[in-house]
Amino acid sequence: MAYERLVEKEQTARCLLCAEGPCKKACPHNVKIDRIIRSLRFDNREGAKEYLGESNPCLTCSEHNCENACNRGMLDEPVKISSIISRLEPKTNKVENVDLSIEFCGVRCENPFFLSSSIVGSNYEMIAKAFDMGWAGVAFKTIGAFVPEEVSPRFDTLEKESNPFIGFKNIEQISDHTLEENLEYIRQLKKYYPTKVILASIMGRDEEEWTYLANVCTEAGADIIECNFSCPHMSGEGLGSDVGTNPELVAKYTAATRKGTSLPILAKMTPNITNMEIPAIAAVKNGADGLAAINTIKSVMNVNLNSFASGPDVMGKSAVGGYSGKAVKPIALRFIHDMKVNQELKDIPVSGMGGIETWRDAAEFMALGCETIQVTTAVMQYGYRIIEDMISGMKAYLSDCGYSSVKEIVGKGLQNLLPAEKLNRKSIEYPKFNKSECVGCGRCYLSCYDGGHQALKMGEDNKPVMDAKKCVGCQLCKVVCPVGAISKGTRVNIK
Repeated sequence: MAYERLVEKEQTARCLLCAEGPCKKACPHNVKIDRIIRSLRFDNREGAKEYLGESNPCLTCSEHNCENACNRGMLDEPVKISSIISRLEPKTNKVENVDLSIEFCGVRCENPFFLSSSIVGSNYEMIAKAFDMGWAGVAFKTIGAFVPEEVSPRFDTLEKESNPFIGFKNIEQISDHTLEENLEYIRQLKKYYPTKVILASIMGRDEEEWTYLANVCTEAGADIIECNFSCPHMSGEGLGSDVGTNPELVAKYTAATRKGTSLPILAKMTPNITNMEIPAIAAVKNGADGLAAINTIKSVMNVNLNSFASGPDVMGKSAVGGYSGKAVKPIALRFIHDMKVNQELKDIPVSGMGGIETWRDAAEFMALGCETIQVTTAVMQYGYRIIEDMISGMKAYLSDCGYSSVKEIVGKGLQNLLPAEKLNRKSIEYPKFNKSECVGCGRCYLSCYDGGHQALKMGEDNKPVMDAKKCVGCQLCKVVCPVGAISKGTRVNIK
């Protein structure tokens, strides 16, 4: 089963996630192949079963028209669609009635899923489409009293093996629409989508602008004001993360924002700092009702070793920019944790972001105390449609675990993160080797010998053999096993 899931994972990762799947159009049985593959790709197995239904035509299909039509075949070979779907188990679990609604800073949200302040939420047409698809709210792209000059290009990515998008860099600034255009977008959105939640992200250049922007966004119909104290690449001093790393400026500008609105205020924090709690406390003491974290991380991406230009390459030049995407998720979770265990911040609502692609990512942020989550980079890569699997996958997870509301998982993971000195250091948990699933590649042996404690050797059957006297239970072997043939084993107390 582990090997089959590995193949399934690799094959769904090969799918180009076409806008209009030719595989679906070619299927004589009208199977929603593109949706099934996409659900599996985004860790929503129960959703994939829903799209398949009670019967599985792929078990008896011999035509494989779907694979013949697969666009991936133009590059190398088609995705093995029939193999993936024929192995998909029939749906047996009924998803019980689960409530995804949640209250955030006194504002009701139909679900916890928001677009974060960026290009993905920057005009009426875009946001209306997202709302229609199921997103509960948007942090509108940061509004200022000025329109910045932008560069071209402004994006670059970090690749890893076959994945071209594990990390993402941007050097884009705040909204390139005028203030009045942005205010009109908000007015129209509230008119036609009154139950959706609009966070008006703002950035001022002085106290007067912070107050003014908060006031006009409130009058336009925003539900929450989000103070952008964290953009890492504004082309000017005293903006973005220059504020977020300075508690005095955070305090001053939060207080100025409070003068302009009676709405809840979020302070969006920068990760380009050691202790996020310090400016966060300054924001709360001066009028912030909640926090948003994290914004992007200052970064330099990719140096071309022919031209020695970095990316994004703007006529041979670039600048330090903001790093986002799946790779920043552990960093974001660390900052969320640090704020939620702080005595002065533990009861302050947090909207979390940073590397969220799936319902599982979102649930992890919520388990560490976030009440809502925000997404940008995954939408830029895959489109607004990821909300379908976020909602479906979250409902299935909650139902399977016996929860009736998403509120029940908020903060449940905090109790299991302890200071390092409080972890059990008096026992060893040995790895367990499943030789029937082992393919004999030797990856565990290489890693253990060259990067561990030389506790493994390869047996006559080309399968690993462990020396318990040398094994320290680090489980590096489990981490590197490419087929999932190593799992947790017996835990033994040591003297």
